[in-house]
Amino acid sequence: MRIMGTILAIALLVIVALFAFGVFSYSCNDETGGGQPETSSSKEKNIRSYNIEQEKDLAKKRTPCDTIALQEYIIDSYPAGTYLVEFDRTYTYNIPKSAVIYYRGAQNKNYIFAVIAKSKEGERYVEKKNVIGFESSFINLDSTKLGTAFFYLTLFTCDNNNFEKLWESEAPIHGGFNSMKIKKWKKQNIMYVELNYEDGIISGHRNYNFFLIDGIEKEPHLMETYLGIVHKRTLADVNKDKFPDYYEYRFLEDSLRITELDSIPFYWSEKKQLYITDRNSRWFRKY
Repeated sequence: MRIMGTILAIALLVIVALFAFGVFSYSCNDETGGGQPETSSSKEKNIRSYNIEQEKDLAKKRTPCDTIALQEYIIDSYPAGTYLVEFDRTYTYNIPKSAVIYYRGAQNKNYIFAVIAKSKEGERYVEKKNVIGFESSFINLDSTKLGTAFFYLTLFTCDNNNFEKLWESEAPIHGGFNSMKIKKWKKQNIMYVELNYEDGIISGHRNYNFFLIDGIEKEPHLMETYLGIVHKRTLADVNKDKFPDYYEYRFLEDSLRITELDSIPFYWSEKKQLYITDRNSRWFRKY
């Protein structure tokens, strides 16, 4: 019995020692960049810095505040796993382009609209290829294996490579990014930025529209529109104020046909900070 007790004590000590060594090794790997890029902050940033240096070598002409400078700013100023997103490529062999729009405002002030993806804390870092395009739109069903991305439309000003963030506003979706466009709501003569996302779940797309209600430097108002086989929401001016509204459509479908049944007007309530409808006081939408 005494020998058996001694053997068990030695086995327990070995297990404890191995566990402690494993924890120490993991900590060291993460701090020195010896872990995997999708979990090691230092290694992830080192790889991205290396890729940017390659872009610099290939760039034929550089200008102040260009997309390379913006990527460097993001690496230096944001947590690991934060990326400047790219537009979805129309064709396989198209050169990827950063999701950035340069806009010249009043008094020739330079503004930069950029789509930035941040990785969810505690999960593996997302990769740009896994959040762009139609196939990535299914990541909304279960994104844990590939990480979870949070998209932000971000406005910067820049002078001689000195970037200043004015605001950022979240697009409530985790994958499927396609494009970004600046548009104008003609009814109220208000500029807005449209972020277009593919959505395989509804067999269509979603647009997250950021309306610059109080000017370009103030945080925008978010309103969503979408179009799918049996899903539809369109921009409208229901109550004639400065906030955009929309119609939400209802469909009847069977094995033979899809029929549009009704359209329900929703308008923005400044008091409730929600989209509401007079059809039913219990129906509301956040955006």
